[in-house]
Amino acid sequence: MTATTAPSRPASKPGRASFRSALGAEWIKFRTVRGWLIGLLLAALFAVLFTFLVANGNHEGTCTGSGVCETGHPFVPTGPDGEAVADSYQYLARPLTADGTLTAEISSLTGLTWNGPANRAPSLADTRPGLAAWSKAGILVTPSAKQGSAYAAVMATGRHGDRFQQDYTHDQAGLPGAITNSSPRWLRLTRTGDTLTGYDSTDGTTWHKIGIARLAGLPATVSIGLFVTSPVSYQASTSGAPTQATAAFSHVSLTGSTTGTWQSHSIGTTQQDYYPTLGNGSSQRSGTTAVLTGSGDIAPAVALAGGNTASDSLLFGIIVALIVLVVIATMFITAEYRRGLIRTTFTATPARGSVLAAKAIVVGAVAFVVGALAAAVAIPLGDHVLSGNGNYIFPATAFTLVRIIAGTGALLAVTAVAVLALGTILRRSAGAITAGIVVFVLPSLIGPGILGPGASGGAATWLYRVTPAAGFSALAALPRSALVDYPYTIGNGYYPLPPWAGLAVPCLYAIAALALAAFLLRRRDV
Repeated sequence: MTATTAPSRPASKPGRASFRSALGAEWIKFRTVRGWLIGLLLAALFAVLFTFLVANGNHEGTCTGSGVCETGHPFVPTGPDGEAVADSYQYLARPLTADGTLTAEISSLTGLTWNGPANRAPSLADTRPGLAAWSKAGILVTPSAKQGSAYAAVMATGRHGDRFQQDYTHDQAGLPGAITNSSPRWLRLTRTGDTLTGYDSTDGTTWHKIGIARLAGLPATVSIGLFVTSPVSYQASTSGAPTQATAAFSHVSLTGSTTGTWQSHSIGTTQQDYYPTLGNGSSQRSGTTAVLTGSGDIAPAVALAGGNTASDSLLFGIIVALIVLVVIATMFITAEYRRGLIRTTFTATPARGSVLAAKAIVVGAVAFVVGALAAAVAIPLGDHVLSGNGNYIFPATAFTLVRIIAGTGALLAVTAVAVLALGTILRRSAGAITAGIVVFVLPSLIGPGILGPGASGGAATWLYRVTPAAGFSALAALPRSALVDYPYTIGNGYYPLPPWAGLAVPCLYAIAALALAAFLLRRRDV
């Protein structure tokens, strides 16, 4: 009988086995210190508790199911994709029961800008001539005049040339240039089934196709007509000045199967609408000519306007949780120096860099879990409390919510790792905790709160660009849009960097701190 020998498994590399051993040892150290585990629990509880307290302290009245608030924040329409939108305009339209085409020339587009005192309601009595850059006049098709309905429109604008837009967020550029007496603009919108095609022309003879939109489920009968709107101008006022636009249409020609007569509608210009307007607008029609005056906008709703986001109430709770984690992450290394146990650690694992990496992984992982779980609980709790207090909450997609939750965990993890490195560099708890709070927490408090969004040289904005406070960009929930002229500043609820770009800033601080800590750890005596 011949004996066989089973092939032996390749031995693990000594360095890899040593690191796994160090990682396991550091995890055992962390979970066996009851005070640190209690601290993690407190960090999560503080995040949730302060989120609740902030939300509960924000009252705007009680909103009915129709979206109208008895007091406080007015109605904000929701677009076809579930996003908050501005939908206010003057509309002169009639029903189109099948395919058809509406053509019109815009011979003039002029505007007024409110120029009254801040303590007075906007009115036409306090205006000056001025056309907003995103004033719009043109042809629009929609299945319903209800705010937030799907639509497609071809238009001329104040300073952005001709555009073909669809469902508030989709935009295609046409001919450039503004409308003047010597340079009118012809527009055409054609419906074929549920497909809308927009054209423009300088002479009404040679046409340029701007774009095509497909409105799925478009009913047989739709509204087609002329529209005018004009948004708030932030060039005229830092707080925003309502504007009004007037467009003169001529050679209005509608082909196709139509019913009813031309009807004038002032869409979304009541006081219950969230978007500030300058008057209700008007329509005058005579034969193939028409003059429309309107105010408002058809675009994404990017202005905070007294509303709240999924992460507004979470912000202060996360700052409090960060302070707790700064203490825990610091103690994770400085406690060993204080008690002399660091010698035992380096005897068991002579590769000091492996010890530092293992500690960073452990403290970063637990901080991420604590931050993500706290955000996952705090966000729906804050939204529920805010809604119950009559506050409007800007809708957020599932992706946005997941990104905020993951970003919160990542922010806490990166901060914990960076402070661990500070503890390794300074070796003393008091100094490392102070440095961690000053560098990683304080900028987020003194930015918009003390310096203010209008600080000289944009100091608050720069703090959120170059300090670890940039990581709070991960909490951003409000949308930006190139179709809306708006001051996207910290004071208006926006961060100067995109979420993941902002989170990269504290990552760079953490990498630099870890590199210095690893260098000093190898060079210095224990």
